[in-house]
Amino acid sequence: MKRYAKLLTTVLTAAVIGTSLVGCGSSSTASDSKSGGKTLTVWTHLTKDELPAVQKVADEWGKKTGNKVKVVLDADSNFKTFTEAAQSSKGPDIGFGYPHNNAGVYEKEGLLDEVPSGVINDSDYKVKSVLDGVTWNGKKYGVPIAMETYALFYNTDKVKQAPTTTDELIADAKADGGLQYDVNNFYFSYAWILSNGGYIFKNDNGTLKTDDIGLGNAGAIKGYQFIQDLVKKYNFMKGDIKGDDAKGAFTSGKTAFYISGAWDVAACNQAGVHYAIAKLPQVDGQPGKSFMGVQMAFVNSKSKNKTEAWDLLKALNDKAYDIVYKAGKRIPVKTADLDKDEIKNDKNTQAFIDQLQNAEPMPNIPAMDAVFTATGNDLPLLSQGKLTPQAAAKTIVDQCKQGIAAQQ
Repeated sequence: MKRYAKLLTTVLTAAVIGTSLVGCGSSSTASDSKSGGKTLTVWTHLTKDELPAVQKVADEWGKKTGNKVKVVLDADSNFKTFTEAAQSSKGPDIGFGYPHNNAGVYEKEGLLDEVPSGVINDSDYKVKSVLDGVTWNGKKYGVPIAMETYALFYNTDKVKQAPTTTDELIADAKADGGLQYDVNNFYFSYAWILSNGGYIFKNDNGTLKTDDIGLGNAGAIKGYQFIQDLVKKYNFMKGDIKGDDAKGAFTSGKTAFYISGAWDVAACNQAGVHYAIAKLPQVDGQPGKSFMGVQMAFVNSKSKNKTEAWDLLKALNDKAYDIVYKAGKRIPVKTADLDKDEIKNDKNTQAFIDQLQNAEPMPNIPAMDAVFTATGNDLPLLSQGKLTPQAAAKTIVDQCKQGIAAQQ
């Protein structure tokens, strides 16, 4: 979701912080003197509503294997906690439900155990790109358990059916109510860049090439032009609009269209606005594309219980539907779960699943921090007309290169 744009900076900072611990659990290497088994610790970055479901599966596994599991809620941490804890051998055995884009930093620090054979079956996943989200340099270091993206919310009192092309979107928005979203947030606006043929880093068989940046090519420039036109040509929103402003305009019935994710469904329902959700419209005859976020599980490479940890993670993965969908209303990743009637009959969830077919996982490497910094600087200038699309393309690429070089 939109928080993804802010997370990598925190993790990168944490990677060079000392090893003072923010208390979120104890060492995972203790033996259970009563049963002779082991005590494993799971940190989950899901919510307090999902934690009991995680604990239930963990307890069932513990009863079966003679071990014990402590599940700790890590949802409010600032992402330095795991890095610090793992580096000091005080981390959990398993991380469960962490955003995939942060784990690239963990892997660079040597804190993730490579997924062993038999844990992931590629054929189990309908949306194959979720596997890209847990892959670094051609190797898998995590297990996908849920996925998310954004799509097009539309007011059904103003628009009777969703537009299927960007031309229809513009025409409908001009006719009744307009379009607003967090336009200066690269997480959302990358959709128009990607859909027109731009890209961040070239993907070479699972390895992202940071020396091949596609944010300045012809497709990217077309995307920048579309972003600028939404503000300057069509006057749908102000160039300094904030996400909460756009959400408020939609939930109050003022605007016809809004781009966001499942995290805003509850607000729309509570507001009583009549709405539906559809995948993003086509761009020049091609599907409208978007960023994908993947919630993943992983085993701490510093764990002294890695055999048991992988066995527990498999058990959690087998019951991921009960955890992420039934308890958390997140979108599961396995085909067998997506084909359940409960999900097929959930129109909002199905709309996001449709969009996920055309979504690209956010790059999961530390270099993304430079991208978010550059676009955070320059998208507001673009949308306010202070940079031309051509100038924005050059400036963003130059700043990305400078930021990546500074990380070396």
